Amino acid sequence: MVFQPDGTILLLSFLLDLLLKDPVSLPHPIRWMGKAIESFEPMFRRAVASPVLSGVLFSLTLIVSTWTIGALILWMCHWVHPLLARGVECILLWYCISAGSLAESAEGVVRALLHRGILDARKAVSMIVGRDTESLNESGILRAALETTAENFVDGVFAPLFYYAIGGIPLALAYKMVNTLDSMVGYRNDRYIQFGKAAARIDDAANWIPARLAVLLIACGAHLLNRRGRDVLATAFREGKNHLSPNSGYPEAAFAGGLQVRLNGPNYYHGVLVQKPYIGKDFGEVTPRLVFRAIDLMVCSSFLAVCMLTVILRCS
Repeated sequence: MVFQPDGTILLLSFLLDLLLKDPVSLPHPIRWMGKAIESFEPMFRRAVASPVLSGVLFSLTLIVSTWTIGALILWMCHWVHPLLARGVECILLWYCISAGSLAESAEGVVRALLHRGILDARKAVSMIVGRDTESLNESGILRAALETTAENFVDGVFAPLFYYAIGGIPLALAYKMVNTLDSMVGYRNDRYIQFGKAAARIDDAANWIPARLAVLLIACGAHLLNRRGRDVLATAFREGKNHLSPNSGYPEAAFAGGLQVRLNGPNYYHGVLVQKPYIGKDFGEVTPRLVFRAIDLMVCSSFLAVCMLTVILRCS
């Protein structure tokens, strides 16, 4: 079948991501998704008076269109030759995951803080988080780097692989559009509180299962690295709900338990202080060493995800 997921594609794409990361000089479908969102938003706002309905139509149109384009690309490649289709499939899945880039970015924040100072570290962390970073102290910078490593294990690595295993490249690409929509219009501010509501809710639904399955993978990874698998499960089940997002708290709580570190808490977003409860409230503050250990845990959990999904695909 044209859209049949393949365990070999999973493994090769993951290795490409670790080795090559996200080359900025190459064309990138995720950046094209961002440009499509920017281009079509004004059109849908003008076409439909209700911002909620406009947002629903906007989100669904882009998600379905992404699935359709992905399906057409694979169908045409398969018509030319099945091996071409497999090659394109491998490249597209590589673009959908970001374990290598996530590790590189978090490591870059720590090295900027250690070697170039707090101003460079704030600039580096501002590239990977949505909170205000201008006034973050060293602890806040390190906490932000570790939190984004934990949270993005789901939407940047496991969830795209999960949806690929379910529905092939078209579904993985559609998921990335869901995720990109949420990151661009899913805000609770005056501009997007109504228009972006559909994008945020669809993203919540799409990540509900992957966020919870991710806890098990993180527990396995933590057990292999430092024998803290039970702490991962205990903290995730106890404090995973302590987050404004219905999903993000679970991987963050899992990392908090595995690393014995306190995460989340109050942060400024667009100049507004958002009160969020702490996760791992009885643990210690983030240190540079713990950020590096979080990167190791993320990569290990990612590899376990690839192995698990590959085995499932081979046995199905």
